[in-house]
Amino acid sequence: MNELHNRLYPLLKSFTEKGPSGCSLQVMHQGSTIYKDYVGFANKEDEIAIDEDTIFRIYSMTKVVTCTAALMLYERGLFLLNDPLEKYLPEFKNMKVYHTDDTGKVTTIPASRSILVKDLFTMTSGLTYGGEANETEKQVAKTFQQLQEKGEKLTNRRLSEVLAAIPLAFQPGAHWYYGLSHDVLGALIEVLSEKTLGQFLQDEIFTPLGMKDTFFRIPDNKKHRFAALYNRTEDGTLIKNEKMDVQFEPLSELESGGGGLLSTLGDYSRFAHMLANGGKFEGVKVIGEKTISLMTKNHLNDEQATTYNWDYLAGYGYGLGVRTMMDSAKGGSNSSDGEFGWSGLAGTWVLIDPQEKLSAVYMQQMIPNFEAYHQPRLRNVIYGAVK
Repeated sequence: MNELHNRLYPLLKSFTEKGPSGCSLQVMHQGSTIYKDYVGFANKEDEIAIDEDTIFRIYSMTKVVTCTAALMLYERGLFLLNDPLEKYLPEFKNMKVYHTDDTGKVTTIPASRSILVKDLFTMTSGLTYGGEANETEKQVAKTFQQLQEKGEKLTNRRLSEVLAAIPLAFQPGAHWYYGLSHDVLGALIEVLSEKTLGQFLQDEIFTPLGMKDTFFRIPDNKKHRFAALYNRTEDGTLIKNEKMDVQFEPLSELESGGGGLLSTLGDYSRFAHMLANGGKFEGVKVIGEKTISLMTKNHLNDEQATTYNWDYLAGYGYGLGVRTMMDSAKGGSNSSDGEFGWSGLAGTWVLIDPQEKLSAVYMQQMIPNFEAYHQPRLRNVIYGAVK
């Protein structure tokens, strides 16, 4: 489609002039690839161009895969969304919650109810990442640091136990808060499927869809295809970041359901288009169309939605692990209601639209990622050209 190329190629080229060393984009519509392009370098020092074989860190785009996998088990009757989490992960029984009083004193109080399985999907569990914003974040960061110093290698099951020992940031169900909920969902998948998360994904999603280059750990014979990750300084200088790749090494044991997968543009496009096409791709059914419909409904109530306030996601609600378009006028978007997806730390992005049977996958490797600049522009240009 020349119109799509004429609009998208200059946009991608402009991204690489001010941001990442390279980027790539694939757009599929009604089962066919209507645009695919690669611009710039996977490794600028060695002048290795981005191409169809380039392997990317997709970070939080892993979440869409993990939530899809969990919903496949839901379809098999292995859990209900409103089940208490401790029914399957007993360490989450009798949780405590941090409470700060008027004087600023931090104490713990009992959780008013159990974490529900649904709370993991919707990021309303009270679990957080490590950080400094609240007491839970501080304790998660401290605990991870202590485990690292001891040399303990985390598995998904051990991660779940470690997090359950830390009081929650808020009462289950009270707020939306981005954190390790989908990593715990990975542990739940392991318990229910009696497989490691990586094995379940391989058996149930990657192999059936022909995704040959999607995994948690990069094999030695594919390392030459691994894109470099860059930190961008204020003046636009790109400095290679080699400190964040320990989790992808062959000896790593953690398979992070929230951010651990590596993939290629083509592989992830197959997965994305399966969801855009009602759960089927090239004759293979992975998940039911009605389940995708449930996944992409907004599941946040008004109170929870007050903390789902990332500016560039204006107009979107949050479903079972995905952003979902609810108000295109508010978002300034020309996309369909129900268009959904997510993005990753290094700027990767997926758009999935079951109504139009449209999907788009964008790949780059840069921190900060410029997602608020890149992603809405890509979305608006794609819809303007396709329809």
